[in-house]
Amino acid sequence: MHQEHNLVKQLDTLSNAIEHGELEKARDLLNTLHPAEIAHLIESSPVEQRKVIWELVEPDNEGAVLVELRDEVRSMLVQEMKTREVIAAAQDLAVDDLADFIQSLPNKLISKVLSSLNRGNRKKVEQVLAYPENTAGGMMDTNVITTHPDVTVEVLLRYLRRLKELPSHTDSIFVVDRNNKYLGTLPISTLLTEQPEKIIKNIMRKNRKTIPADMSDTEVAILFEDRNWVSAPVLDKSGKLVGRITVDDVVDVIRDEAEHSVLSTAGLDEEDDLFAPVVESSKRRAIWLGTNLLTALLAAVVIGQFQNVLSQFVALAILMPIVASMGGVAGSQTLTLVTRAIALGQISKSNIRILFSREFWVSCINGTLWAIVVGLIAALWFSDIKLGLIIAAAMVINLLVAAMFGVFLPIILKRLNIDPALAGSVVLTTITDVVGFLSFLGLASLFLL
Repeated sequence: MHQEHNLVKQLDTLSNAIEHGELEKARDLLNTLHPAEIAHLIESSPVEQRKVIWELVEPDNEGAVLVELRDEVRSMLVQEMKTREVIAAAQDLAVDDLADFIQSLPNKLISKVLSSLNRGNRKKVEQVLAYPENTAGGMMDTNVITTHPDVTVEVLLRYLRRLKELPSHTDSIFVVDRNNKYLGTLPISTLLTEQPEKIIKNIMRKNRKTIPADMSDTEVAILFEDRNWVSAPVLDKSGKLVGRITVDDVVDVIRDEAEHSVLSTAGLDEEDDLFAPVVESSKRRAIWLGTNLLTALLAAVVIGQFQNVLSQFVALAILMPIVASMGGVAGSQTLTLVTRAIALGQISKSNIRILFSREFWVSCINGTLWAIVVGLIAALWFSDIKLGLIIAAAMVINLLVAAMFGVFLPIILKRLNIDPALAGSVVLTTITDVVGFLSFLGLASLFLL
């Protein structure tokens, strides 16, 4: 909360300085901040103000700030930059950050930035670019310290002292053979506490879990969370060490996943810019609104089939939103639970029946409980016991259907390569609305006419 307050205060101070033409004050503020904080201020500012802020960022800091920005905001700023400025911004970036940066550039700039790198860095970046962005290989850092198993602790320490600095988040040295095949991991803590004459192969950890280069970034994040890693080796299919992943990269994945979960419920992408152009934002939201309109029309068609009973019993029109709403909420609870479990790799053929059974009985209990409550309210409100029984029955039916689709819908969507977090809520809401109206009005037609 304190950090959030500071960011808001910094944003207000910066905005006021720019509005009053106090650019030196704004520049001094920016140059005391971390690149991630500068990126936050840029993203939180209107488009015209962003350009002014960007002009105040020190050239030596531009690359670090660009890496922290969302793709849309970064692209907007890069379009305003000269080619030489983009190349200069890329020069001091770490290999993993540089690979992310290059992937977000227009095609005409990618080759120019790559050709500006020295041979060693270009080879490392191309190695990362060879893997999809959302895999371990696509997020790894190729800046790794390795050693051979037949050297002594003293020799390794002497080698480390000759280095200007260790790569960030270095908590282990990776042990490889002459062909760069991974053999084990030597924690820095072990290296510093062992006797100088000890041989590395006798003190290294041989059975530590490694990360395949083609593993998804979500699975990588789960491994880091479960095992409390600071860094981990990344291997190609032949078992050769190709890089490492560090906890700061994993934090980015976790943050992106959290943002995706929140924004996708409204049909928004995590890269949506808070101050994106009105027309562009309107187009994106129009697709989602159009989809919801189609589902609403489907529900309206179902209601239209029961005009006769609705015209005779006004109470039905008053009560029917309750059935649909309760089913929608219950289904969303199950859908969210299952979607999260899929993302965490907790769903398999072995446990899907047990999960469905659990959700079925939860819906039975809740459905019965709230059906009794709503049924009593309806019966007393309209002095009609039969109406109370009808809405109670419809509610139980809808909650059971909501549980069934809440479990199986995200699994089906995932197999169809459709994001269940994005599409699941729309489909489920349609189902619970249609089933809710159909069951309530259908039962009313049977027993009230």
